[in-house]
Amino acid sequence: MIIDTHCHLDDARYDEDIEEVLWRAKAAGVERFIIPGADPSTLQRAVALAEQYDEVYFAVGVHPYDASNYNRAFLEPFVTHEKCVAIGECGLDYYRLPETPEAIAEEKALQKEVFVDQILWAKSLALPLIVHIRDSSEDCLALLEEHAGQKGGVLHCYNANEILLRLSDRNFYYGIGGVLTFKNAKKLINVYPKIPTERLIIETDAPYLTPHPHRGKRNEPSYTTLILAKMAELSGLGEDELASTTTINAQKLFEKLS
Repeated sequence: MIIDTHCHLDDARYDEDIEEVLWRAKAAGVERFIIPGADPSTLQRAVALAEQYDEVYFAVGVHPYDASNYNRAFLEPFVTHEKCVAIGECGLDYYRLPETPEAIAEEKALQKEVFVDQILWAKSLALPLIVHIRDSSEDCLALLEEHAGQKGGVLHCYNANEILLRLSDRNFYYGIGGVLTFKNAKKLINVYPKIPTERLIIETDAPYLTPHPHRGKRNEPSYTTLILAKMAELSGLGEDELASTTTINAQKLFEKLS
């Protein structure tokens, strides 16, 4: 069994063929799906999918790009749902920042404030985190080491910064997706063998980050098999063993998937 721990099935690009997308995934051996909470405007769609399909679960959170729209009061009713498995995706993203120093400082401060609130919220609920990190590894590491609870979480689309491997001792896992198959992913390919096998989980980030050889097309959970094949190639482990290990890891982190 494979678990796609991060797929945006609430995206409008799946509105017309969600049944076919899920069917193709199941045919490929994918039996569980987690829709991360990123955009509050699609959260109700994620919940509806989780209620319609037994194998679909969701998380509740706000992406750093939407930090200005963060409203925990709006999100709170959703976390008690029986199929909510985590808080996130939340984190820090410094890839697109304003131009002036004052605006940059203000944006970073806002993202940190919203991130910390979600970390503490997850801690209070004993739920894991789904963490988004882009061009912000040092700040994310500092905030997680200071505030995160025992449930830990997953570093979504792990960015290959080796300092983040320190979090493996704090019950954090590393989400491996289609980037691993990219020809220019040399840093991730070099760091991948250093990740403890018991901390690996698989994700697609669908509809984004489509793995080779389908780059440029819409991503979907059935492509986890391409990620799994690349992981096996780099680790020397068999695909069946890796599928089993990453499934067990995901079920340890997201307990409702067991």
